[in-house]
Amino acid sequence: MGFDVITMGRIGVDVYPHQVGVSLREVTSFGKFLGGSSTNVAVAAARFGRDVATITRTGRDPFGEFLHDALGGFNVDDRWVTPVDGLPTPVTFCEIFPPDHFPLYFYREPKAPDLEIRAEELDLDAIRAARVFWATVTGLSQEPSRSATLAALEAAQGITVLDLDWRPMFWPSRAEGRRWVREALRHADVAVGNEDEWETAGEADVALRIVKRGPRGVFAQRGDETVEVPPAPVEVVNGLGAGDAFGGALCHGLLADWPLERMMRFCNAAGAIVAGRLACADAMPTAEEVEDKLREAVNA
Repeated sequence: MGFDVITMGRIGVDVYPHQVGVSLREVTSFGKFLGGSSTNVAVAAARFGRDVATITRTGRDPFGEFLHDALGGFNVDDRWVTPVDGLPTPVTFCEIFPPDHFPLYFYREPKAPDLEIRAEELDLDAIRAARVFWATVTGLSQEPSRSATLAALEAAQGITVLDLDWRPMFWPSRAEGRRWVREALRHADVAVGNEDEWETAGEADVALRIVKRGPRGVFAQRGDETVEVPPAPVEVVNGLGAGDAFGGALCHGLLADWPLERMMRFCNAAGAIVAGRLACADAMPTAEEVEDKLREAVNA
């Protein structure tokens, strides 16, 4: 039997300030957490009881060892998380200005190890056997990760999801990003992103198209069926992990073959829970917590 979910893409250490509403210039203490969009999605799916693995790379350093420890603690299989000599594990700092301003500062130079994933090193049999395969646009931004990501998407035989995850600082131009996003979408069953990320992708001939619209909720289209679901109520603490919680919930809903509206409401509620917490991976909810949030929204 294959994994329920395999994700592939970015990993790093998130360093979040303990002081909210304060510039990094003035922050005096921080916490460190597992980070990276596809890795956070893996953690979120594992929290729902799914059998999950991730494909990525770290530096051969203490931060890389910390990430292995964290993955193990979250029950995410790390057999395909390998070190790259000579490149440091990435670190990402953020500032927290609720409700909607969370600047990110990526330290991924001279190159992030997760962009050194190589096609010839992939376990394509495992990718074919996975019930859901999740890849991100960041993995398309440089070689050899670009070729590896495309090879994995092409090999996958379960549900393939492309996280549009558009980060302009990783690309020379939006036009270059659109070129490779369009290529990856040829192999995707599901594409998910916010409105700006869909601006990069353009139209997509996918089975399920999901547009996250922030305070206006989420729009989803599957064939002739469309749904628009309002956001779940939340007092935002840190909005950065909400999209990854949404992604893990999406994997869970796809595996459960839920009706589209039920799935989008569950995803929204998962995202809202994490938006109300400081961390990303550490904040991912259980299914019971999400169901409680859904009941709370109905009774509000």
